[in-house]
Amino acid sequence: MSSEQSLHPSILVLGIGNTLYSDEGVGIHVLPLLQERLAKYDQVEILEGATDGIRLLGPVEDTDHLLIIDAINGGKEPGSIYSVKDNAIPAYYGVKMSVHQVGFQEVLFAARIRERLPAHMVMFGVQPESLEFGIGLSDTVTSALQGLIEAIEDQVKEWIIHDK
Repeated sequence: MSSEQSLHPSILVLGIGNTLYSDEGVGIHVLPLLQERLAKYDQVEILEGATDGIRLLGPVEDTDHLLIIDAINGGKEPGSIYSVKDNAIPAYYGVKMSVHQVGFQEVLFAARIRERLPAHMVMFGVQPESLEFGIGLSDTVTSALQGLIEAIEDQVKEWIIHDK
């Protein structure tokens, strides 16, 4: 890692999901709002991962801090926000029913066996209200976006402060 990189941590904000299944697309739908909110942090890269699976291995391995955003069907009230850290992330994906679930689990597994997993990882998720075929988020998940954005920005700030 260059001295410039160590002064400015590499933070990848990765939105994954499928926008064809309503709330399953929350990780993608929140990205434009995050682009605006996180624009002041030059060490943050925002990437739309959609359902790309193993093609995300390079960006995941090339960052120090990985923040994943996705819909998580963990049984809470719709609109609830989840935060899962580091080694708990792959296990937590086991709870989720998703079109791209296996693909991203494989990315984390491959990065781990190649010993290139990011030093710090957090996954933020929102409990979906609807996973029905349809474009756009439910009103319940839309109303949770502001809290999700604030939680994400707080995590970014924490990483930046910790790495100074």
